[in-house]
Amino acid sequence: MNIIMPQLGETVTEGTVTKWYKKVGDTIKVDETLFDVETDKVSTEIPSPVAGVVSEICVEAGVSAKVGITLAVITEAGATLRPASGVAAPAGPTSAAPVAPKAGEMPAAMQGSARVALRSDAAARLSPVVRRLVAERNLDVSRIKGSGRDGRVTRDDVVEYIASGGDASGIALPAATTPVVMQPVAAPSPAIGAPASGTVPGASSAELLPLNPVRKRVAENMAKSWAAAPHVLQVAEADFSRVVQVHREQGEAWKAREGFALTFMPFVVRAISVALGKFPKLNATYTSDGLRLNRRINIGIAVDLNFDGLMVPVLKDVPNKSLPQIAREINDLALRARAGKLKPDDLTEGTYTLSNNGSFGTVITAPIINVPQIAILSTDAVRKKPVVVETPEGDTIAIRPVGVLAQSFDHRAVDGAYSAAFLREVKTVIETRQWAQDLQA
Repeated sequence: MNIIMPQLGETVTEGTVTKWYKKVGDTIKVDETLFDVETDKVSTEIPSPVAGVVSEICVEAGVSAKVGITLAVITEAGATLRPASGVAAPAGPTSAAPVAPKAGEMPAAMQGSARVALRSDAAARLSPVVRRLVAERNLDVSRIKGSGRDGRVTRDDVVEYIASGGDASGIALPAATTPVVMQPVAAPSPAIGAPASGTVPGASSAELLPLNPVRKRVAENMAKSWAAAPHVLQVAEADFSRVVQVHREQGEAWKAREGFALTFMPFVVRAISVALGKFPKLNATYTSDGLRLNRRINIGIAVDLNFDGLMVPVLKDVPNKSLPQIAREINDLALRARAGKLKPDDLTEGTYTLSNNGSFGTVITAPIINVPQIAILSTDAVRKKPVVVETPEGDTIAIRPVGVLAQSFDHRAVDGAYSAAFLREVKTVIETRQWAQDLQA
């Protein structure tokens, strides 16, 4: 079976294999991790879809490949081992690197030239991901021992070299397919109220914390989204009394039965799915030709990765699921996201996104749209507040659990009235739905 580069997102066209967990000749089980892949949206582990023997690895670690390109071949149990036919070649040259003569086998005057040639050849054979990492650190690539095919330096080789104390050489890499522009890294600005450099004996003024791959992808995607879509924020308040009542009455029994706590998230997801059915322009994808209305309602759930970035696994076909199913799938996606066990299909086909910071006590969060989607909703802490309650006898003041629904939408796609009507529908569902019956479904 040919293992291809998966599409981890609708707009993703290529990915980079960052690590192989198996080598040619190794056996592998179904769902056992085969390799890590990094795209402009996510970095994740990819499990094997079949059991068998790895008969060929076509794209080595550190090399980028287009979606659909064969990365490896697994011969399933009972089949005859054979090389893959018609397999696309990995990006970049694959011929063996010339071996530099040992010192002493040539005149001393030529040894320096040989070292420069070796360094240039090694740099030219780097993948884009590795070139970027080497350029950011200004490393002398000839000092890094390559573990890839034909001695190619992989991303793991560079990371290990840095971790072992490898120093910057100050030697710029020669231009290859993509020119590398060396830029100085600006020192972070001191925090307000922080002591000036040198005022604290023995303390440095700042520490550079390298960004992990997920953090880098989040930064790139958020900047791209903010630049592309004119964001508008609208906020509505919803009375969560019915949700709180169901949680109070059935929360302990749910946890004892299911093994995890019942949160407000499933209720909000259900309310969003009902509202999206009535306001399809928010369940759409923006294109230069118009809005592509999605028939399926697939809601992405932003999951914090223990403060080291976030991922957005997708809960698919929400209207077809019961409230208990929604709760179980949200919990499962969150657990597997934090454990690095998401599958490629878990991250694709999202049509709307939900972010939740309520557990930290936030009041209002203005979320950034996950383009090319049209909108994203953020829920914050549900707090007890005095509210005016209208009764036949007149208005009274009562204490109610109130939550904020903050939606950012793309003003190119819809206007404020449409977004506001959608928020009103979400609010109405939260406040009036028979949640106790839904939870028993």
